[in-house]
Amino acid sequence: MRKILLLLFFISIPFHLFAQHKLSWNNLTDVSFHDVYNVHYDDYFLKPTFGPIIKSYEGSKITIKGYFLDFSHEEEFYIVSRNPMSSCFFCGGAGPETIVEVIFKQKSAFKTDQIVEVTGILELNADDVDHCNYILKEAIGKLIH
Repeated sequence: MRKILLLLFFISIPFHLFAQHKLSWNNLTDVSFHDVYNVHYDDYFLKPTFGPIIKSYEGSKITIKGYFLDFSHEEEFYIVSRNPMSSCFFCGGAGPETIVEVIFKQKSAFKTDQIVEVTGILELNADDVDHCNYILKEAIGKLIH
């Protein structure tokens, strides 16, 4: 019986890794934060400790729906947020678990505060303070009407 359960477990792994998963913002709350000092910036940053649920999606293709935020100035820097710009993590005091950095396959044509659905490969970032904790790479998006 134990061998059968192990076999079923190993057979199911590839399906989880290659399937597309639609995540909600509640899925991204499987994280806790603590302050860590950064010498380069001479400041404290919130360092994430990701929980087992969100860790299980790392490297998987996921889809999430939210508000598009364009922070591009000199470089393309796009975010999908649980909240519109006026109450997002940077502007309104929400937590870092309410935003996902998006690296599109092609330059985005979305405008700030449009509701979009974005699909990409989920990367969890605990150490690079120049990027968000959640990153979607190779992303594509569509406007939600």
